[in-house]
Amino acid sequence: MQPEDVLKKFWNYESFRSSQREIIQAVLAGRDTIALLPTGGGKSLCYQVPALLLDGICIVISPLISLMQDQVKRLDQLGIPAMALHAGLPFRKLEASLHSLQHGPYKLLYISPERLQHWRFRDCLPELNISMIAVDEAHCISQWGHDFRPDYLKIENLRTIFPHVP
Repeated sequence: MQPEDVLKKFWNYESFRSSQREIIQAVLAGRDTIALLPTGGGKSLCYQVPALLLDGICIVISPLISLMQDQVKRLDQLGIPAMALHAGLPFRKLEASLHSLQHGPYKLLYISPERLQHWRFRDCLPELNISMIAVDEAHCISQWGHDFRPDYLKIENLRTIFPHVP
């Protein structure tokens, strides 16, 4: 299946906008990639389409619970298995979600940067087949500053666990 096939099947679009195809091809080639597109330019598709083509789960680090929930709801409506794990989840819900994640069909996992620091989530990470890591709304890191969300600085720890994952 090609990126255009995924685009048509799930989003019912015939073609990509501006540089989306080039960005998607870079991700599929396993290269670390940054997508600088305007608001409404389709940045999310640049990691969602490859996530559906690659074997495994795409981790998406997102700054706001509402953004994660909106994305998961939209993907669910499209028939794409996705999950959101944010720092506010009760422990029992987290445990059930992690079990489901390990044994379910999920393609995208939306998490907050704070979730990366939770011991139970970190313990589970090596057991997951991670295809790629995306930082959604990455501009927030520089706009809000490192003091506001210091856990953003710890995203790099994922490289230790997944050194060859783009």
